[in-house]
Amino acid sequence: MEAGPHVWVAGVEEARTVARLMSGFRDHLGYERPSDNAILAGVERLLEDVSTEFLLGSSDPDAPPAGVVQLRFRQSIWMARDCLIEDVYVEDAARGAGLGRALLAGALERARVRGCRRAELDVSEDNAAALALYGGFGFEAITDAGGPRDLYLRVHLDPADA
Repeated sequence: MEAGPHVWVAGVEEARTVARLMSGFRDHLGYERPSDNAILAGVERLLEDVSTEFLLGSSDPDAPPAGVVQLRFRQSIWMARDCLIEDVYVEDAARGAGLGRALLAGALERARVRGCRRAELDVSEDNAAALALYGGFGFEAITDAGGPRDLYLRVHLDPADA
C-alpha cells in the first residue's frame, strides 16, 4: 500500500476516535465546552444520522487517526443538494504532512458521491493557513458581478428563550 495520508468515512464503531479528535479541536480553539461526554454523545447521534458523515484521516494507512472533518448534507432549492464542511481538524503533531489537504479532498469527493453541486464552509479571516488550503481547492468569498461579498452569519439560540 502506498504511503501518505489515508482518509476514510468513520463508522459507528469509531465514535470514540471521532469524539477524541473533536475534543482536541475544542481544546485547540480554547473552548471549555462541550464536555468530552457531551461530544461523544453528539458524535454517536450524528453517526446514526444519514445526512451527516465524519471523515477520519491518518498520516499513512498504518498510523492512528490524527485528523477529522464533519460533513452535513442537505437538500437545497437552489442547488438540489449541498454539503456543509465543518470542523476540519488535524492534530498538531500531524500538521504539515498533507493530512488537512487529504481530508478536504476526501470531503469534496464524498460531496460529489452524495450528489452535491455545492460545498460550503466557514473560516476565520485571520486563519491564513486554512484560507490558503481552502483557496487551493477553489473556495472563495462569494461576490456577484463585482458586488459585495456574501457573509456567513450566525446567531446562537438559547433553548431557554424558546
